[in-house]
Amino acid sequence: MVKKLFASAICAGIAAGLIAALLQFIFVVPTLLEGELYETGSRLHFGSDGSPQSDKLAPGLGNNWGRHSMTLAFNIVTYTGYGLLLAALIGVADLKNIKTSARQGLIWGVCGFIAVQLAPAMGLPPELPGTIAAEIEPRQIWWLLTILATSAGLGLIAFGRSYLPLAGVVLIALPQLVGAPHLDAYYGVAPPELAAEFSTLSLGTAAAGWAILGYVLAFTLDRLKTRSTPA
Repeated sequence: MVKKLFASAICAGIAAGLIAALLQFIFVVPTLLEGELYETGSRLHFGSDGSPQSDKLAPGLGNNWGRHSMTLAFNIVTYTGYGLLLAALIGVADLKNIKTSARQGLIWGVCGFIAVQLAPAMGLPPELPGTIAAEIEPRQIWWLLTILATSAGLGLIAFGRSYLPLAGVVLIALPQLVGAPHLDAYYGVAPPELAAEFSTLSLGTAAAGWAILGYVLAFTLDRLKTRSTPA
């Protein structure tokens, strides 16, 4: 069983990483490169004439193959890691006679997206280059605690009995009520519309990656089980 979970997680991680990277190259990377132009001062928002208008023109991907290769490798490694965690949870559920079909794997993936990326993004959205933020350590602590609380809360909602699902809702809401660390003022060098677009696209591609991860993981695991079952 462990070997099947491991093999399924590897296959799903590679598939999700490839597709997520493709979506990032199409949607996210152009906005990232455009944000870097504002970060370096190549473009100015509210320039010397004080105009709030900036030309919207995302640069092409160019031929920086080393950087693009790193993006591809990072996605594959990251989603493979997520796949191993998801496979471990599905394995625990299987021990409790909770079976996971491909469609249910899709739900597992969506829940993973909610816990790892959507919930933390409610307090700390993906940051475009040139965005000024609070100190890194308090943000990392809040980010980690939010993931743990949201994961535990979703588990209580899905598998808890009696009042445990309600406790799960409270647990999910708790980090958001406490609030993420933020500065006392708003300032940055990039247009806020570009920052909002970057956050939205980043979360959208992450949602697609997680959904594919959960589906492929459960689908592959089910096929491996079927092949090993004696006729």
